[in-house]
Amino acid sequence: MYQIDFNKTGHVHFTGIGGISMSGLAEILLSRGFTVSGSDSHESDITKHLVSLGANIVYEQISENITPDIDLLVYTAAVKQDNPELVAASKLSIPILSRAQLLGQIMKNYNPAVCVSGTHGKTTTTSMISQILLEEESDPTILVGGMFSSIHGNARIGHSNNFITEACEYTNSFLSFFPSVAVILNVREDHMDFFKDIDDIRHSFRKFAELVPAEGAVVINSDIDDYEYFTNNLPCKIITFGTDASKSDYSATNISYNKLACAQYDLVVNGKIQAHVELKVPGEHNILNSLSAIATCVNMGIEYPTIIKGLEKYSGTDRRFQYKGTVNGVTIVDDYAHHPDEITATLKTAKNYPHGNLWCAFQPHTFSRTKAFMKEFAKALSLADKVILADIYPARETDNLGISSETLYNEIKSLGTEVYYFHSFKEIEDFILKNCINDDLLITMGAGDIVNVGNDLVK
Repeated sequence: MYQIDFNKTGHVHFTGIGGISMSGLAEILLSRGFTVSGSDSHESDITKHLVSLGANIVYEQISENITPDIDLLVYTAAVKQDNPELVAASKLSIPILSRAQLLGQIMKNYNPAVCVSGTHGKTTTTSMISQILLEEESDPTILVGGMFSSIHGNARIGHSNNFITEACEYTNSFLSFFPSVAVILNVREDHMDFFKDIDDIRHSFRKFAELVPAEGAVVINSDIDDYEYFTNNLPCKIITFGTDASKSDYSATNISYNKLACAQYDLVVNGKIQAHVELKVPGEHNILNSLSAIATCVNMGIEYPTIIKGLEKYSGTDRRFQYKGTVNGVTIVDDYAHHPDEITATLKTAKNYPHGNLWCAFQPHTFSRTKAFMKEFAKALSLADKVILADIYPARETDNLGISSETLYNEIKSLGTEVYYFHSFKEIEDFILKNCINDDLLITMGAGDIVNVGNDLVK
């Protein structure tokens, strides 16, 4: 595999530079003096930011973009091997690395390199840890899979040894990393277009844990089924968090919620109450996210008062139960949830939020995921009083596998839940304006572009 020399700047081209992770890597290389070019399908705030930093970006992926002066091409998992830029780079014998491989090579330059993994909660937990490190003024380098207001984007270039990033299991990307601290939030079925089954997924997370060196640490949720499978015989430190204090180093007690569904609790460490925590983000799931952040930061030597202040300042990232505005007395919230577990957590959170009827406008994400979890999606969405479905967002997929949102519509309807299905966002917006009434709560939900519905309504 090609090894990039960070002491010798060169020209790196990113195919798909506008992606949330790719753009962060490009920004790191720009800060180190590399010449950066890239391509994407369309201009965005992210690409505009990179251009302002000196990147040269075009909005068409063609072979002519690849010139002999390019020293390295980096691509994302979404890019197919017949992509004209990859083909052209191969013909010119230009080295090629995946996004994950470059990220792994970058984190070799840091210690600690904290990698946050799990089926859900990666962006929130990475942001929580980042907020604590910012509170400590430890000048971290941060890569987060969402827009984080405290760093005015998705990346921050620090000048210390502290590095914090998300670690995604899709296509086994995280197995290209070099973590000194590995956080495992949860291990559930997802990305079934790549993994064979849950055992295949668990095997990958075990391999990820094995990447941690003896002087490092694995921070793991003890609520995971047979969590010791992931940690048995590892040479590094094992730190647990979870709901059961009897098997967790870090847990919560005396939990209560305010009127906006944000939790406060007493932090229990090895059986003793150590601090009182008040969160500014809603939901029971964020208690576990915060426990993992606390455990990670204590291991890094950060004092409890600093950790508590950091968590109190953390108010969320874009598209994570994000308040968008109020229209005709209807509160509009947007959430990235696109897996049944995430939908359940978000809608349970909404139950504790002031509202009349709870509406969920959901856009399924990928045909393979929708087909694999059809019944689970229907059950989770039925926690809402009324459901509105948009067409499936295909993302990287072209085969509809013989399903559509109508299939999910019929499944939800069979459970007795009030459900509607529209093909266009315009139809959804018109329906909402006519049918949502004062004090109702509307959540636009999904990993695609359903967020535009809420944005349009607020405008």
